[in-house]
Formats: sequence, structure tokens, C-alpha cells
Amino acid sequence: MRYLPHSLALTATCLAAAPASAEGLLHWQSNSLTYLYGQSYKINPNIQQTLTFEHADGWKYGDNFFFVDKIFYNGEDDAQVGSNTYYGEFSPRLSLGKIFDQKIQFGPVKDVLLAMTYEFGEGDVESYLIGPGFDLDIPGFNYFSLNFYNRTSDGSRPGDDVWQVTPAWSVTIPLGDSDILIDGFMDWVVDNDENSRGTYHANLHFNPQIKYDLGKAMGWGAKQLYVGIEYDYWKDKYGIDDDSFLGDQILGGTDQNTFSWIAKVHF
Repeated sequence: MRYLPHSLALTATCLAAAPASAEGLLHWQSNSLTYLYGQSYKINPNIQQTLTFEHADGWKYGDNFFFVDKIFYNGEDDAQVGSNTYYGEFSPRLSLGKIFDQKIQFGPVKDVLLAMTYEFGEGDVESYLIGPGFDLDIPGFNYFSLNFYNRTSDGSRPGDDVWQVTPAWSVTIPLGDSDILIDGFMDWVVDNDENSRGTYHANLHFNPQIKYDLGKAMGWGAKQLYVGIEYDYWKDKYGIDDDSFLGDQILGGTDQNTFSWIAKVHF
């Protein structure tokens, strides 16, 4: 669960990856910087600007994804963290196919993995996720992964022992002398949790990006500079029920529905 908005986790960074020796531990890696500007956010201040560093790699026994956001509230103060904050995730996965040197394939499944995520940031946001992951072979997609997580929240806040389903995908569509890249993720927490500190409500976060390969169009090199938009829909954001007294009367609604401008550089 992304507790704070960010450009994109589990993006198609492998498409811009720098190759490495397939015989060594590291097979490929990619790094990127993203700038995001949007408004009409819920709970947090209305206007947000985000700088994101992302790293992705594939190695001998699996893959890793890491990002950290630095979020600015355009001169406003958030009630919890002030005028700016940070949030990040580290998501390693271990491939059973790679570990046992066996091709694991059935139906659309081309690999089975142990998927994990550590969520961290300012304030009480730390969570630990673990569960099975699947890489799928779906025609027309650059990649499609599907992870099933059991979530555990740090401390005594609600959000323990709930299940989250996270698909992530990437599609490239040729357009003239360049390409359109459509990638994104969805986090769907399917159940509720309640303790003495409150209720963590089931919620759904849908976050695709549509980006134009401007670097390729300008002759600077493909898969290096993208511009486009991000759509962010988050029903019951942060697990706060939009129909509850807190969500409706105090926070003014927790269903987020917004577009943002995005620029992304791979290196």
C-alpha cells in the first residue's frame, strides 16, 4: 500500500535497463528520476509536487525494486508532517525458477516468486508485506506481474493480517517515430482490520501512467526521457472509509481521483 502518492512503483524500468553480465550476480539494472505535479489530492494538501528516485534490477536469484519520494505541498502544511515529507518502498522478490534452475511454467505463469515489500517514511507508516508472486506471459504486454501480500503494520495501529493483491504491468504502443508507454500498478487491500486505535478499511489504489518517449522522438535515444500524465484513483485512501464520520465529515472525503503531469529521466 502506498501511504503517500508517488510516481510509480514497479514501473517498466527494465525496458530502460543497463545490461550487465548474465553470468554474474547482477543481470541488469536501471535508475530513474521523476518529477510529478498534481492537484485535487485528498487528506493531504490539495497541490503536490513529488521528486522520485527509482532503482530496479534483476539478479541471479530474483529481482529488486526500490523507490523514495520527496513530496512538497506547495507552501501548505500537512497536519501530520508539515510542508514536505518523504516515503519509500523496498520490494525484493526471490525467483523459484532461478533458485532451483528450473523452468516453472503453467498456463500464463512463467515464474513463481516469493514477493516482499518494506514500506517506510515519515510518521507511523512502516509496514511489512510478504506472499507469493507470479510473472505472467500475456500477449501484448512488456511484462505483467501479480503479487499476493499479507500485510503487517508496525506498532499498534490497525492494518495487521490483511491481504493485498498487487498487479503491475507495462505496454508499449508505437506512435509515429516514437512510442507511448502505458505502465502502472494497482494495490487492492481486500479486507478490514480493527483494533483499539481504530479501523483499517479495505481500499483500492489504481495508478497508471501514460508517457510519450520524447527522447526517441527528438533523436536523443529511446527509453531515456518520457513525458506524460499519471492518473491516481484511491478509494478509501489510507484505509479510511469514505462513508465513515471521519472520512466524510472530518476529512471531506477519502476517495481520491486526480491527474498529474509527469517527466521521467532514465540513466
